[in-house]
Amino acid sequence: MSRHLILLPAPEAEWANLPPEEHEKGVRSHEQFHRDLEKGGHRVVTTAPLTPSAEATSMRPDGNGGVVLTDGPFTESTEQVVGFYLVDTDDRADLLRLCGEFAGRGELIEFRDVVADGEHDHGNGDDHRGDSP
Repeated sequence: MSRHLILLPAPEAEWANLPPEEHEKGVRSHEQFHRDLEKGGHRVVTTAPLTPSAEATSMRPDGNGGVVLTDGPFTESTEQVVGFYLVDTDDRADLLRLCGEFAGRGELIEFRDVVADGEHDHGNGDDHRGDSP
């Protein structure tokens, strides 16, 4: 079984200004995606919308062993991640197909494979799970 993160980027300012019927269209698209995932035997581990990027707290190293905290996202862009699905599946190809259908209904999607335990060596063979970001 493999695990995948389906990120949902969107132009937050545009979404906030859409008429209610467009919001309802989005809700119906997500409901269809849930049905399609279930029918395809894919297991949604969790899914959730995210608070607006303006409410994010970004953290960067300060170069002296400390951290610099900043209100808002790391980068200024027209699109921010507004939600996600974490999905387990035995059929990655079918999951990609369903994501394509979801995107075809007007959704923006970034599909990412989650690296399985023990598969990522960060380039040097060391296991860094548990290290601080």
